[in-house]
Amino acid sequence: MAVSINQVKNGLTILVDGEVYMIIDFQHVKPGKGAAFVRVKIRNMRTGNVLEKTFRGEEKIEDVFVEERRLQYQYAAGDLYHFMDQENFEDITISKELLQDKIKFLKDNSEVVAYFYKGQVLNINLPNFINVAVTHTEPGIKGDTAKSGMKPATIETGAVILVPLFIEVGDIIKVDTRSGEYIERAR
Repeated sequence: MAVSINQVKNGLTILVDGEVYMIIDFQHVKPGKGAAFVRVKIRNMRTGNVLEKTFRGEEKIEDVFVEERRLQYQYAAGDLYHFMDQENFEDITISKELLQDKIKFLKDNSEVVAYFYKGQVLNINLPNFINVAVTHTEPGIKGDTAKSGMKPATIETGAVILVPLFIEVGDIIKVDTRSGEYIERAR
């Protein structure tokens, strides 16, 4: 459905050059001379890239419906990752290329939010924080407490992150999935 560029708002999903974008910021500009225009900052729903675009005031843009569904991660088979839709229990397969770095923080039975356009998965969002067990790290030295100093640790998903020196194998830690950083010891 085509809408006037003057009716845009944050969170609106639009079609630009055959790709689905979400508007993250917009600004109506009325210069002293010339016609008004709208400057928008948009995020590609598939790749996550952000770009700025300018539209003339009289332009129409294509508004698209992007469906948001809750999925539960089940298992991986080769380069395919299997999820179960939480509403209709349908099996949804997502390729490794689409998930990219998010694979590092996928735990069995973890819930994600997936975005669909015309039945195809555009992208998924992981929870911002997850609690995971440390499966391998070098032992800390006696006296290493909350001092600054980091060491690599392998977590249960297979990712390697930096943790403080006092963290040991078996500890449950909180990790930020957006940056891959250690937040705190959970237990």
